Amino acid sequence: MTIAISLVAACLLGVGFVAQQHAAYREPLGEILHPRLLLDLIRSPLWLTGIGLMACGQVVSAIALRQAGLTRVEPLLATNLLFALTAAHVIYKEHFGLVEWSGAVLVSGGVALFLFFGEPHGGRTPGPYSLRWLVLLGAVSVAALLVLIALRRPLAVKAILLAAAAGVLYGLQDVLTRSSVLSLGKGLDVVLATWQPYALPLIAVIGLLLNQSAFDAAPLHHSLPATTAAEPITGIVLGVTIFTEHLRVTRESLAWEVISLIAMVTGIILLGRSPFLAKTEQDAPRRPEGEGQ
Repeated sequence: MTIAISLVAACLLGVGFVAQQHAAYREPLGEILHPRLLLDLIRSPLWLTGIGLMACGQVVSAIALRQAGLTRVEPLLATNLLFALTAAHVIYKEHFGLVEWSGAVLVSGGVALFLFFGEPHGGRTPGPYSLRWLVLLGAVSVAALLVLIALRRPLAVKAILLAAAAGVLYGLQDVLTRSSVLSLGKGLDVVLATWQPYALPLIAVIGLLLNQSAFDAAPLHHSLPATTAAEPITGIVLGVTIFTEHLRVTRESLAWEVISLIAMVTGIILLGRSPFLAKTEQDAPRRPEGEGQ
């Protein structure tokens, strides 16, 4: 059941990302990393549809995270790129080529291998003020470093780095979501007495701004793969370090876990190179600077 729920969430997220990027790429480049970008996008029905789909995906993923740990759910959520590519394929009505099929096999096969050999299990929620939560500062620092490096880079590189930073924050958001939904089982008063639910919307908004800035800077084939790869890796690392979730640690299983993650990332990169995800660069004329402001 967890697998099905996670795949539904991945589908909603993937289709939502396509709609968001088609809207964000029309915005002026001067709005990258500026809150004005989100204020302008709010007026786009297409973008609001994408956000609605993503929000539904996050609600469904929260249900999955309540049932299973991050190390089990995150790899499944990484398949959102498959659904994004399928949505782009439907829009442009072209057939998949060798690149798309190879990427799809690597991503789905990598996920299956990781779940089979890793056998993610266990884990428990640490106290709201446990020192384990300090690990989140490392994730925030990585995201901040990626943004700083992106500031003086060309648009294509900027999009990749901003998207990766967004993926790191999305992984962190998944951690906070799991903590909050598990605490909810103890009562609403218990949830409101912790800091995680209050940090969650802040991380979500910053991650959203970074993601839309990446979408504004370049087409999906530059931005979405970085987000898709960074989110599960961050979530798995944080799931093990914060929630003490367990993976099999025999020599054979560790080898296959590494191979499966490499296969997933390779597949994500291959799918990101698909011409379907580059079409927006030609088809979405930008709005001139200053218009509508």
